[in-house]
Amino acid sequence: MFNKVFKLIIAGLIIAYAGYQFYEGNIGNGIFLILLSLIFIFLYFRNEMILLAFLRMRKQDLQGTQKWLDKISKPEAALTTKQQGYYNYLHGIIHSQTNLTQAEKFFKKALKLGLTMDYDVAMAKLSLAGIAMQKRRKREATMLLSEAKKLDKNNMLTEQIRMMQQQMKRI
Repeated sequence: MFNKVFKLIIAGLIIAYAGYQFYEGNIGNGIFLILLSLIFIFLYFRNEMILLAFLRMRKQDLQGTQKWLDKISKPEAALTTKQQGYYNYLHGIIHSQTNLTQAEKFFKKALKLGLTMDYDVAMAKLSLAGIAMQKRRKREATMLLSEAKKLDKNNMLTEQIRMMQQQMKRI
């Protein structure tokens, strides 16, 4: 895994060499090198380790997800701000199975750093509402549930939100 700055430097060097290839008349080589540089530019915006961790998460393999996330040694240096948000979001999901206090910390940090998709923000707020409900903080849980309901535009979380609202009536 390369640092985010190295990915841009490598892409810049490849593009410069592609320009040289165009100048020399090797159009095919230049086009191939530009396409090759697009891979490094893509990996700047979408970190490869986080992509592989999401693939593991889709298979419900939390240990595999944790293994891929552990390969990112310094998240502040290797990831952009949004990627750091997703790094913390994945850690929050993993820790929500075992340690709610740790999971709450990761979800709050993920929301502070920012998540791209509204569904992910709604899921993080729903998880935080569940943690607040477990810790008997009803007002905070109600506020987070209403925010999650507003963000869930495709109605993918309506059933979970409804179940949490019913459970909150018992508190």
